[in-house]
Amino acid sequence: MSKQKQIEVTERVMSGRKIGGLVLLLDILLYIGAGLGIFYCASRGNGPMPGLLLVVCVLYVIFGWIPLLGLKVLKPNEALVLTLFGKYVGTLKGDGFFYVNPFCSAFNPAAGTHLGQSGDVKAGGASVSADGTTVNINAAELMSKKISLKIMTLSNSKQKVNDVLGNPVEVAVAVMWRVSDTAKAVFAVDNFKEYLSLQCDTAVRNVVKVYPYDVTDNVDTTGDGEADDGSLRGSTEIVARRIREEIQEKVLDAGLEIVDARITYLAYAPEIAAAMLQRQQAAAVVDARKLIVDGAVGMVEMALDRLAEKQTVDLDEERKAAMVSNLLVVLCGNKDAQPIVNSGSLY
Repeated sequence: MSKQKQIEVTERVMSGRKIGGLVLLLDILLYIGAGLGIFYCASRGNGPMPGLLLVVCVLYVIFGWIPLLGLKVLKPNEALVLTLFGKYVGTLKGDGFFYVNPFCSAFNPAAGTHLGQSGDVKAGGASVSADGTTVNINAAELMSKKISLKIMTLSNSKQKVNDVLGNPVEVAVAVMWRVSDTAKAVFAVDNFKEYLSLQCDTAVRNVVKVYPYDVTDNVDTTGDGEADDGSLRGSTEIVARRIREEIQEKVLDAGLEIVDARITYLAYAPEIAAAMLQRQQAAAVVDARKLIVDGAVGMVEMALDRLAEKQTVDLDEERKAAMVSNLLVVLCGNKDAQPIVNSGSLY
């Protein structure tokens, strides 16, 4: 069974088409001439020449609007993909007043899909966005087939992903992107905006599952076979760069360029957030205790050395052990020690 080969369309920019103003002026003058011709024929009466002129003028009045269909106006960073009876003829780029074949039609299957901070918006006048709010859409905007070449932002909703240790975390990513090849964007995929949104979610899952939320021992996040200290919380720039590279690899054939990617939200899932907070607090307490003990041991050693150096008092091993125990209790305790004064003897 033979496989059907996908036809690749190369972008062709149409140049020398900024004559819209001239065509519009010419059409208006011809309409005025047709009106004057009809008035002239009506005043001259019947005859072969007035009759033929009258037919031409009437036909132009009826069908003279057809050339106006070829007038196209584009603002900066806008493009228009044109087809003629289903065949791709070229792309208009740049700002100006253009004129093309009036039978050409603009093609953009993603015209009714809007991606932004409010989420995906479907065509239909009004739609519910990702955060549950209703978004009103201008009808003229839905009818427009223009493709924006500006840098746009895609911010999909938060998604729950398991990290490398199996802990569920919630991640949200903002992706800055733009259309680099209008022909590929329109003809290579069915809807390049929905395609981009799906690839963003997939890339986030593929990258996040490689990293732990916090730094963890014996975890390889780079794939070189050696453990490292990479984590979602501590290596956000590296994680975001890997997400951008993976998305770019997936959408390259769709004529899209990923400018940047940033992690906008990162947290443990609600079901384990409390337990993980207690774990972090316990780890912080342990680290603090280690620091206190290290400092206390150093102070005890310094005290014993100074006493021996100055020969202030001669302590045997048992008394040294008692002194060390008392000093550690005083230095490592959570509460202030209550001193007891012994005024009877040395021991």
